[in-house]
Amino acid sequence: MAVNLKGRSFLTLMDFTPEEIRYMLDLARDLKAKKRAGIRTEALRGKNIVLLFEKTSTRTRCSFEVACHDEGGHVTFLDAKSSQMGKKESLEDTAKVLGRFFDGIEYRGYEQSVVEDLAKYSGVPVWNGLTDVDHPTQILADMLTIEEHIAKPLSKVKVIFCGDIRNNMSYAWMYGCAKMGMHYVAYGPDVLAQQLDQDIMKKVRTVADETGAVIEVSSDPACLKGADVIYTDIWASMGEEDQIEERVKLLSPYKVTMEMLEKTENPDVIFLHCLPSFHDFETDVAKEKYEQGIDIREVEDEVFRSENSVVFDEAENRMHTIKAVMVATIGRDA
Repeated sequence: MAVNLKGRSFLTLMDFTPEEIRYMLDLARDLKAKKRAGIRTEALRGKNIVLLFEKTSTRTRCSFEVACHDEGGHVTFLDAKSSQMGKKESLEDTAKVLGRFFDGIEYRGYEQSVVEDLAKYSGVPVWNGLTDVDHPTQILADMLTIEEHIAKPLSKVKVIFCGDIRNNMSYAWMYGCAKMGMHYVAYGPDVLAQQLDQDIMKKVRTVADETGAVIEVSSDPACLKGADVIYTDIWASMGEEDQIEERVKLLSPYKVTMEMLEKTENPDVIFLHCLPSFHDFETDVAKEKYEQGIDIREVEDEVFRSENSVVFDEAENRMHTIKAVMVATIGRDA
């Protein structure tokens, strides 16, 4: 059956079937090949999109802007300082106004309910650029990267997420793995495992039962054996920087090291990271903390720069997969 996502919002991978996710991945691969061949499809010609950013970003903003421009569309950027949303104008009213101006709306911020309400009231497709509990555009990019570097179907891939297993990337990976029948292990401290949202876990495991996925939570390094992907994220999410010293003490045993990669017993294991990453001391934040005796690196520089690391392929794929989402949902030929 043909897949048609025209007019759909992209709020979470849980809203899509495995066939629909496969369609977006295949479309991203096709659009990437066309861009490299210098072929412009102009699928977004005449389309206007707006980016609403309550959280800053490099990759998400650049990905949406370049992807839209590549396909002939136009972009307006609004951050928290340049929008009245939630201050002098309600979220509902803002959504209704933007829906009259734009063909699509991207939101990057905090509460999942905000992106859901934008979709509810705007009348146009809304795309989730990141919330506190999800990051679906990142997972599409990660899956495309895995398919480019691992010679097996997604349903045979084992992903280990190391560290802060109750953050948005960990949940996002659970959703993606459950939908695509993958093996996912959240590898982190038991105290964080106890903080996982049990309603989310129940929904994820229900989907996993349907697709054959395996969703696990473990603090035992034995879970690393057989991993195809080692994934991590910074140890303090946006807005949690004041907790970094406590997080370092808790999560240092789960820092990604060459020794950890060796424990997978897979010489072809790849390392992925959504970025930005603290892997050396070349940033002001990492340098300042190190001078205070705190090593905030979630991955060793040796791993980050190793042949196993494909983080920059992954970063590029943010743009190609985001382009696919926009073309699929508002494109002229979608």
